[in-house]
Order: sequence, then structure tokens, then C-alpha cells
Amino acid sequence: MREINTIGLRLAYLLIAAGFLAGVFSLVRLGSIAIAIGMAIITLAHWQSAKSGKVERYLALLISLALLAVAISLPRGL
Repeated sequence: MREINTIGLRLAYLLIAAGFLAGVFSLVRLGSIAIAIGMAIITLAHWQSAKSGKVERYLALLISLALLAVAISLPRGL
């Protein structure tokens, strides 16, 4: 798997911030999807580090996937 460099991490953090701002301005679905993708990128970037255990890695990835699933299943009006 290709490593994610610092530019990729900065873009992931920017994507999370943009998702938060989109949620503030009532674009909840778009904001949730942006946050989920950014969180998954950060999790995958730190996957090989010895600082975190297996549970923390898988839990962060599962949370981001659950957020993505909730964002996709939101009704159109929100």
C-alpha cells in the first residue's frame, strides 16, 4: 500500500475542517461524508505506526465507515 505523505495528511485535515463547516451551513450529508473520508485517510496513514494498538486502529476505521453509512442513509431533506 502506498504511504500517505504530509501533504495528504494536510489535505485530510482540510477535508475534515471543510466537512465541519459544511455541517454548520446545513449541508449535513456533504459534511458527514467529508469528515468520514478525512478520518479514514488519517487512520490509514497511521496504520503502520507502533504507537497505537490494533483496537484503536480498527475502531477508528469502523467509526469512519459507520459515519459514511449514516451520511448516505440520511433523508434528502437534511
